[in-house]
Amino acid sequence: MNARFTDRVALVTGAGSGLGRAIALAFAAEGAKVVVAGRTAEPLEGTVALIEAAGGTATAVTADVADAGSVRELVRRTVEVYGGLDVAVNNAGVFRGGHSAADFPLDDWRTLLDINVTGVLHALQAEVAHMRAHGGGAIVNIASNLGPHVRIPGVFGYQVSKAAVSALTRAAALDHIADGVRINAVSPGASESAMSLRPGETEADREVRMKQESPLGRISSAAEVAAAVLYLASDAAGSAVGTDLVIDGGVSA
Repeated sequence: MNARFTDRVALVTGAGSGLGRAIALAFAAEGAKVVVAGRTAEPLEGTVALIEAAGGTATAVTADVADAGSVRELVRRTVEVYGGLDVAVNNAGVFRGGHSAADFPLDDWRTLLDINVTGVLHALQAEVAHMRAHGGGAIVNIASNLGPHVRIPGVFGYQVSKAAVSALTRAAALDHIADGVRINAVSPGASESAMSLRPGETEADREVRMKQESPLGRISSAAEVAAAVLYLASDAAGSAVGTDLVIDGGVSA
């Protein structure tokens, strides 16, 4: 077993399910002490239970990334529990779709910006504030292939929000590499997550659809996306600064 993150502390937002849970499990499997964060305690405790059952170390902390004070408290609690913060993965996000630009509901627009964009900024600001004062660290933001790399009709607001995450990542990376903080992004395509299911679509339906839509012929597994995140957070990616690593089976190639 690799142990790239032994004695390191990793924080993962949106870690109660889906890709966030898979990323948290992957860090724990490679030796990290993991703080799993999200708005609801019960699914976070489920992630902690899975990590502990596999012999890892984790703590759940509820936080709302749309609230800057909540995120600052999340980082403070992480440092209090484990003594530091070496890696942060800003994965928390929501999806709103089904409308064109001209008809996009403003409430949905505000929600997407508050969580997917401003939420990433809140997290990044709190994480960088600690890291640059304590020797540096690595941050990975979760964007999407939709928006920065490929566009489709009917997903206007989500695509705009994720394009913003990609641009935010690259701009912040240049601002803070001199502080010893490496900032990168991973942009998954359709993956092993409920968010990639269309309304009323089953996993079997999605499998059939992806055979037509993806050059690879399938979705990406959660483990494949997690592996990309861990690479960018690891010492092996020491010269990766402002990278947006696309994991989408060739859809945006």
